[in-house]
This record gives sequence, structure tokens and C-alpha cells, in this order.
Amino acid sequence: MQEDVRLLSRWFEKKPEGPAPGSITGFSGPKYPRHSGGWAVLRKRLESEQGLCIVDVGYTSPSNINYLTNMGHSVFLADLVYDACTTDWKRGEDEEGKPIWDIQGFLDNSLNFSGRMFDVVLLWTALDYLPEPFVQPVVNHFRSVMNLGGQVLALFHTRTQGEEIVLSRFHLTATDNVEMQLAQQFPIQRAFTNRSIERLFAGWSGHRQFLAKDSVSEVIITR
Repeated sequence: MQEDVRLLSRWFEKKPEGPAPGSITGFSGPKYPRHSGGWAVLRKRLESEQGLCIVDVGYTSPSNINYLTNMGHSVFLADLVYDACTTDWKRGEDEEGKPIWDIQGFLDNSLNFSGRMFDVVLLWTALDYLPEPFVQPVVNHFRSVMNLGGQVLALFHTRTQGEEIVLSRFHLTATDNVEMQLAQQFPIQRAFTNRSIERLFAGWSGHRQFLAKDSVSEVIITR
């Protein structure tokens, strides 16, 4: 495990002259553990309830699927960052020369769950990497497809520079840790403050924030 951590740290230290965004498919390489207060809380709910519907955001993680289905839950996948960054969703320009985005087309393509309602969304750091026009519509869409009392686990970068900003896939474990693994790289778009997170989820019933030692803030938002 120590060797894996060193290998991933060397990945984090690589400069942008490495493979261009879009040249790496899926994720690869070692995983390393990260304590997650948000996952620790959410895991207790998943262990105490049966038959929950869950959205796991990110490139397919077979271990996540197996872990959640073995607990008796249903899992649906949505790789929002890949879908947003590898397809041209711009549909021309308006009179002021600003791009017109096909937001509804993106939602229909990436978040079409055929009328299903959900109890948990594992959103991870996806909102940090989405183009700005998609961020609020994605949050609003999840609110519309979640049952009352449903919860979103979201992680937010608090800065846009440093080794922590690389896009990672998060794998669930039966402990208070999640395992991080280097994912296909797309540039981080923004950092969030506590206030901007509150504005983004205005209208939800509440949120709980968890302190972390790195430059990533964890929040559980309740529908």
C-alpha cells in the first residue's frame, strides 16, 4: 500500500506536458485511501436501510457496483464529466457572441433515468470539472429526481492549483475510507467556497459539512 501511495503521489507531481486531456481512457494505476467523513456517515445509512436507489457519478467502478448491490441497493451510473467534456454541447452564439449551450440535450443524454427516483447520489467532485452552464442545471435535475430525505455526497475543491486538483475516481470500501484512483484528466473549472455551495443548493432542506486535511471540502446535502 505504501508503494501505491508513492506511485500515485508521483502522478500528482506530473506537469501538464503529460498526456493531453482525452488521451487516457477510464482510469488506471494504483488506488490510495482517503478518509471520508461524508462516506462514513452515508455508509451507516446504506447499512441500515434496504432497497435504496443510488446514482454513482464517474467512470464505471465494478467494485462500487458489487459493494452496493451486495448491500441490497440498486445502482445507476452517470459519467458526467466525461460526457460534458468529450462532446461539443455548444449550439452557436447569441446576439452578444456568447455561446449557446444545449443544456437540456446534455441532461437528457447523461441523466435520463426513465422516471426513476433516487435516495442517494454519490456526486464526488464532478461539479468542479463541468462547464459552468451545466453546474446549476445538474444540481436542479438531481433535486427533481430525488425522494424527500434523499442525500447527495459531494466533494469540492477549495483551490484550483496543487496536487489535489487532478480528477480521481472514488471507490467505496467497508471502512471510513474511500480509495482514490487517477481518472481520465480534464481541467478543473472552479473552486468552491462554503457560501457558493450554499447558493448552489439553495432550496434543499439542509447540508452537513465535513472538515478535511487536504484542499477538498466534503458535504452531504439533503433533499
